Amino acid sequence: MLSPPSGAEALGAGLSGQLPNQSRVRLFLCGCLCVAGWLAAVAFGYYVDAGQELHRIGLAVHILALVLSFGTILVVDWLGFLWLLGKKEIHESGRLEAAAKPLIWGGLALMLVSGALIHPDLANPVTVIKLLCVLVLMLNGLGIAPAMHQMLALPPHTRFGEMGRRLRTRLMVALTISQLCWWVAVLIGLANSTVRRWPGN
Repeated sequence: MLSPPSGAEALGAGLSGQLPNQSRVRLFLCGCLCVAGWLAAVAFGYYVDAGQELHRIGLAVHILALVLSFGTILVVDWLGFLWLLGKKEIHESGRLEAAAKPLIWGGLALMLVSGALIHPDLANPVTVIKLLCVLVLMLNGLGIAPAMHQMLALPPHTRFGEMGRRLRTRLMVALTISQLCWWVAVLIGLANSTVRRWPGN
């Protein structure tokens, strides 16, 4: 790897580019809103039986929301991977991530609402893992904001190896959590859907 220039190292180490206090409070409030929305969706899905008709509609919306949100995440992460390979500039990934936020968060919101309608089986530990993955995804999406703020403050031609170790670690941890939780949630959802279609279920 190339030796990082002092300016990039300073930014990557978090000596500048920190979020202001107002933004931190906003992130905290958004996190509380995510947790409250998640709890409301889980409680509604557990205690309220929406009926077969709404169940079918909820399942269809759930699948569409998954495609919308997860598909967008894959595109954003792929562009980030190309930046790691040196084929894209650092700001291209950041701009795409900023433009894709409404699709990602809109898809997650629809997943919560539609997930409540399909009456998740909370007695099944695998389903609980899926629901927890969705919560972690939302909080991870909020938690990566300070690192993205620092990253976008770097010069456009900055390579991954030229950033501070702390910033590199935060980005890689967030990316790993995102991909792990998404794939676990998707695979569990597919497995649950398949099991429900088996005779006797």
